[in-house]
Amino acid sequence: MPALVVLTEQLFAPVPGGTGRYTAELMAALRRSLPADWSLSGVSAYHRGTPGRVLPLPRKALTLAWERGLPLWPGGDIVHAPTPFAPPRPRRGRALVVTIHDTVPFTHPETLTPRGAQWHRAMIKRYTTTASAVVVPTKAVAAELAQYAPGPAPVHVIGHGVSSALQDAGESSLALPDKYVLAVGTREPRKGLDVLVEAMSKVPELRLVIAGPAGWGAVELGDRAIVLGRLSDRELAVVLRRAAVLAVPSLAEGFGLPLLEAMALGVPVVHSDAPALVEVAGGTGLTARRGDPEALAAALRRVLDEPAETAERVQRARQRAQTYSWDAAAAALWSLYRSLYRSPTR
Repeated sequence: MPALVVLTEQLFAPVPGGTGRYTAELMAALRRSLPADWSLSGVSAYHRGTPGRVLPLPRKALTLAWERGLPLWPGGDIVHAPTPFAPPRPRRGRALVVTIHDTVPFTHPETLTPRGAQWHRAMIKRYTTTASAVVVPTKAVAAELAQYAPGPAPVHVIGHGVSSALQDAGESSLALPDKYVLAVGTREPRKGLDVLVEAMSKVPELRLVIAGPAGWGAVELGDRAIVLGRLSDRELAVVLRRAAVLAVPSLAEGFGLPLLEAMALGVPVVHSDAPALVEVAGGTGLTARRGDPEALAAALRRVLDEPAETAERVQRARQRAQTYSWDAAAAALWSLYRSLYRSPTR
C-alpha cells in the first residue's frame, strides 16, 4: 500500500498564517478523498505533548539539519511539504512534493526579515531543482518562479478553496461597527495596511476593521482601526459577512485566500494589482494600483457609490468562487501523487 506523508509542522507555528490554513484544509480534503489503496499520515517536528507522528528533532534543529542537506526522510513513499520546510531531496525510490506559495522573497524582500528572505530564496531555489514536483497556487506564481528560480522540477498550478466552516455564521460577541472596511491576514509590511489606513481617511463614514495576528515588522494603524487579532472560523464568518467591503491592498500575494472567501460569501472586494490577486478575482473585484492610497480610496468609494454595479460584481464573484474548492485541490494532488509513485514491483 503506497503511503503519503504530509508535513504538518506549520500547524504548530506561533503564527500559522495562510500556510497554516492551507495545511489544515488540504489535510482534511486529502483525508476525505483518501483512495482505498493508499495510507495518509501527518508528521511534524518534535513538540512536547504533540499527538500523532513526530520526527526526533525539534523544529529549529530539524530546520538546520535539512538546511545543511541531511536526509532525515520522514517516512512514506510520497512526502508533501506544504511549505519549504522539507527534506533536502527525495529519498531514493521516493518522491518529494513541495508547495511554494509565493515569490515574495525575490520580488519584495524588504517586507521580510533579512534572514527570512535569504532562507526562503535558498529553499525555493533548492526545491525547484531537487523536488519531484512543485505545487503553486496560481499561474502568476508559476510565471514568477520561472523567472526567479527556474529549475527542472515540474510545476503544477493547484488553487485553494473556501473552508466549509465559513459557510455557517452564528452569533458573535465581537463589537463591530455598523459599516466597515475589512482587512484579513497577518499584520506585516507586505499586506499594504499602511496604504489602506491612509486611504481610509478619504472614506470617513466607514471604520477599518483588521482581523489577523501580528506578524513581523511594525505596521502603524492609527486610531481609527479596530484590531481584532486572530479569529476562529465562526468569528471570521461573522466579520466577513457583515463587512461593507473587503480590502486586500497587498504588495504581493501568492493566492489571496481571504479574497476568495469574501467572493464566496457575497462580500464586495477591492484588491491591489498584485498579479495573483488579479488572477483569482478574475475581474470581479475593483483593482487599485499597489502603494497608491488615492487609487485605493477611489475604489472603495466606487463600491459604496455604485450599488447596482457592486451587486453585479458580487454575483459574478460568487460564481467564480465556485470554481475553486479544497476537494478539487485534493483530487488534483491525488492525481499527481499517483503519477509520482513508484511501485516496488515495477
